[in-house]
Amino acid sequence: MVAVARRGSFSAAATELGMSSTALSNAVAGLEARLGVRLFNRTTRSVSLSEAGEQFVGKIAPALSDIRSAMETVNSLRSTPTGTLRINSAVGGARQILVPIVLEYLRRYPEMKVDLVIESRQIDIVAEGFDAGIRSGDAIPGDMITVPLGRELRSAVVGSPAYFRQMPRPRTPGDLTAHRCIRARWPSGAIYRWEFERRGEALTIDVPGSLTIGDPMLRLEAALAGAGLAYLADWFVAADIRAGRLVRVLEDWTPSSAGFRLYYPSRRHVRVGLRAFIDLIREVRAGPASRPDV
Repeated sequence: MVAVARRGSFSAAATELGMSSTALSNAVAGLEARLGVRLFNRTTRSVSLSEAGEQFVGKIAPALSDIRSAMETVNSLRSTPTGTLRINSAVGGARQILVPIVLEYLRRYPEMKVDLVIESRQIDIVAEGFDAGIRSGDAIPGDMITVPLGRELRSAVVGSPAYFRQMPRPRTPGDLTAHRCIRARWPSGAIYRWEFERRGEALTIDVPGSLTIGDPMLRLEAALAGAGLAYLADWFVAADIRAGRLVRVLEDWTPSSAGFRLYYPSRRHVRVGLRAFIDLIREVRAGPASRPDV
């Protein structure tokens, strides 16, 4: 019931709990029948707590928290953690942790499961029922505890060799006004203004272009196809630059930003599974075999 209240949806709560929507709906309906009150107001588009439901959740939530804490205390005595670790991540952060960390984590702790949800929108990981999130350091709320995943991020302006056979390479950001640029859209719907900086001089440019794409992978594909210049993370295009499929320009103008970080709420007791995950991140980053981008 608390999961339904938090997610505002039986289907989303069922997914979180690992059960069918029908089973969850029947369980809530059975509870309502036993109590003799309606706990949720249901429409075809939304689910919300009734007045009685709000009072009921307010009473049972602390008890459920105590139960979870007791279970974690017992679980901490096990030789290996068990359960599900739910992480919400931007696509770039997920790419950085999947092979060096997540797969090794599952190998070490076979009784653990990892639910890695990839989405570009910024969410409240506590309200959405996640143990941790992964975002760039400058996008993380200030009240969270963070664990660095890798080096700083740096942007890159790239175009295909075919594009540059038709157009001269820009020497300064101002030259972009004469180029076809593949514009980026934030999840909020706003158009991203390309950022540049050199020797203390900072610029933001609303670049021209007839193509606007929200997904970075599609922007990369458009750049590879010669549609124009794209502004992407350097690690995202590094392999294509090395292979000669893309050409980087304005490198001395592209700024750095905080790298990806794992973040989680400030709590006295961190779940055992999450603690093991954090310890593995630190081990991988410190080890001599760790990759340069992790």
